[in-house]
Amino acid sequence: MHPLLVDIELVAFDLDGTLIDSVPDLALAVDAALVDLGLPAAGEARVRDWVGNGSLKLMERALKHAADGGNGEACTSEAPGTDHRGGPMPGMASVAPREGFTAPPRRSVAGKASLGTNGQVEEALLERAHTAFLEHYGRDPGAHTRLYPGARECLDALRERGLPLALVTNKPHAFIAPLLEGLGLGKHFSLCLGGDSLPEKKPHPAPLLYVAAHFHVAPEACLMVGDSRHDIAAGKAAGFRTLAVPYGYNHGEPVRQTGPDGVVESLAELV
Repeated sequence: MHPLLVDIELVAFDLDGTLIDSVPDLALAVDAALVDLGLPAAGEARVRDWVGNGSLKLMERALKHAADGGNGEACTSEAPGTDHRGGPMPGMASVAPREGFTAPPRRSVAGKASLGTNGQVEEALLERAHTAFLEHYGRDPGAHTRLYPGARECLDALRERGLPLALVTNKPHAFIAPLLEGLGLGKHFSLCLGGDSLPEKKPHPAPLLYVAAHFHVAPEACLMVGDSRHDIAAGKAAGFRTLAVPYGYNHGEPVRQTGPDGVVESLAELV
């Protein structure tokens, strides 16, 4: 057992970049949405550096890249974005998106990438692009998504020990259940939070504090496992121990620079 698990009563995992490599499917959906708008595809390599703050921010970065003619880097600022509401997850406890969010109306997606006077993507264009992305990604979100080596072994071992496991992702809630079920992980997590489940998402600590309160576990007895600076920042702010994996999506930056309590090359090392 890894030293970071000593006295730990709850483990929370990020999803994309930590347990699964979902970029191939995300990139296909991003590129399809861009093509719908009459814009050039971005490609998987660029999308890999844009993942981590939810689907709305992902499309904002893709549009900023397109507005720059595809020659520069998309902005990776942390301006807040909110994903749209998904349905309830069958077969597991979960937190559905907060009330008041509905999917935007279906509109024509003809247009061009342009920035407003403040350098931000025009809201109407971003809404159309995001709607198109959700439609494309929702058709089969796990077609090319795979578990990272060691992920299943880690989850199986922790489950056998009786540790409650939570999933805390910025991915829209509606996509979580299909992905977990497709990978045979539908019964591993006692609680799942999507990026639209609460008013705040990572790097805000609120989702992790919600998880700790849900299981009546003190934050200092909880471990957050993730691949990005947002996971580590959320964990630290919530008072969790933090463990990072270096193979995921951290906007091209080494996750060790974020100062996690530990780093493992494979999640199998955790158990």
